[in-house]
Amino acid sequence: MTAENPIVFVVDDDPSIRKSLERLIKSAGLDVVTFATADEFLDRHSHKGPSCLVLDVKMPGLNGLELQEKLLLEKYAMPIIFITGHGDIPMSVKAIKKGAIDFLSKPFDEKDLLGAVREALERDSKARTVREEREHIHRHLESLTPREYEILTYVITGMLNKQIAYTLKISEKTVKVHRARVMGKMGVDSVAELVRLTEKVDIKPASLL
Repeated sequence: MTAENPIVFVVDDDPSIRKSLERLIKSAGLDVVTFATADEFLDRHSHKGPSCLVLDVKMPGLNGLELQEKLLLEKYAMPIIFITGHGDIPMSVKAIKKGAIDFLSKPFDEKDLLGAVREALERDSKARTVREEREHIHRHLESLTPREYEILTYVITGMLNKQIAYTLKISEKTVKVHRARVMGKMGVDSVAELVRLTEKVDIKPASLL
């Protein structure tokens, strides 16, 4: 198993269900790791590839919904598929509203579970790509000086160097130097590329009012 491989985590206090889920998920060609309690899951080694969690609701200690709440407090929470023999509509609605992929009642259809797992892994893979790109952009932004960052917010408005210089009451040559440094540090060759990057991390253009 490599760090990049998709992996399915299963948390259920019933050994027979853990075993059957492990066999089912492995039969789909996926890696799977099972846990008997939420605390065991929380103590797991980190995984850098796409992942999802198949989670029982009713368990001793921290239950499934409480684990979901705990994961939501983290910087990033993997997609969850709930399975339960004690579910009800209000419970499922609550879980889905908080981001769960699905809420399946035991006994569930194997195809439904595998379909939900594939959807969860695909969603997690896309989310990781977006998050990694945003982190990459932020690392570049952190290399900018305060003045370079200020110039960046004006450059993405489409203003020319002389317009920025007039607005900030500095020389056009100074703007040109800072602009070149911004483009170099951000690793872009055009204003269009710079705009695309800044939009991904919600940087607003300078106000021209």
